[in-house]
Order: sequence, then structure tokens, then C-alpha cells
Amino acid sequence: MRTVYLFNMISLDGYFEGPSKGQIDWHHVDAEFNAFAVDQLKATDMLLFGRITYELMAGYWPTPSAISDDPEVAHMMNAIPKAVFSRSLGKADWNNTQLIKTDPAEAVVNFKQQGGKAIGIFGSADFASTLTTRGLIDEYRLIVNPVVLGAGTPLFKPMSDRLTLKLLSTRPFTSGNVLLTYGPEKTTDPI
Repeated sequence: MRTVYLFNMISLDGYFEGPSKGQIDWHHVDAEFNAFAVDQLKATDMLLFGRITYELMAGYWPTPSAISDDPEVAHMMNAIPKAVFSRSLGKADWNNTQLIKTDPAEAVVNFKQQGGKAIGIFGSADFASTLTTRGLIDEYRLIVNPVVLGAGTPLFKPMSDRLTLKLLSTRPFTSGNVLLTYGPEKTTDPI
């Protein structure tokens, strides 16, 4: 069975974007981070997005600027099969993307049962929250940036049940970023 991981950069105070939608100018991205991103994408053969993150990613990675600035990551982001989950999006034009308007949990269970590498979720806090409450995320990969934003969009949404995680690994970066990888403390049957 394939693993589903959530990957996000967050501030020390738990925000994955600043006060404005898509405000990520505080993300520390350098050559060391890009090497990590390439390795992570090489171990991933499907990406999942909610509508808002999909629109931001689709509006950036296929552009000449992205391809020029970060050709290896851009190539992989554009080539890897993707699914966007949205009831309001009319179409998904980004290369290798399917639009799914049905129950996200059911679709993700089906994806997990297919053979292949890991499935990644980037950004997409609302979508990830749905999968978290259904027990469908196997790893939470969080890069903590050494910044306190004071306001923004929190990565984790209010939940009715506590989610207890266990630390699987840590990796400090020379920039001051720290990658924390967590898994569920105990596994439950998904959905």
C-alpha cells in the first residue's frame, strides 16, 4: 500500500501562509532545500491538492520563470501525475492533472491501494484536514522556518478528536529550518 504524506513549511507559530492568501515570502528556500525537494519528489509519483493550492502551483510551475529558476523541480512538478479535489473548479489544465469532484477520502483510499511510490500533499490545509480526520495521512513532514509571523493561516484546522503523533525523524538545515517528520501514534482503519 502506498504512503500518503503531507508536506508543508510552517512558521514557529504554526502558520503555513501569512495573513494574505498564498503569502509565503518568508519560506527559506536555498540550494540545500532544493536538493531535499528533488529527493522528495523522486520518491513521489502522485501529488494531491485542494483547489487553492492547485491554482497557486499550476500558476507557477509551468511558467518560464519557474523552469528557468528551478528547472529540475519544475520538470518533476509538471510531469508527476496530480489530482485536484474541488467541487467548484471547472477544469484542471495543468499537465497530468485529474479533477476529482467526489468524496476525497474514497479517492485517496483507491490511490493508496494502487502500486507505486509515495503520494504527496503540498499545502492544501483544508483538504489535508479532511484526510487527517479520516486517518488517511501516514506522515506529516513539516519544515519549521525560524520566523514568527504573528498571524496567518494555521496548518491544522480545529478537530473534534486529538491527533497524537510520534516523531519519526528530524533533519536540521544550515538555514535554521528544521524538518520534523511525524506519523500517527497508532494506526486506525481509514475512513
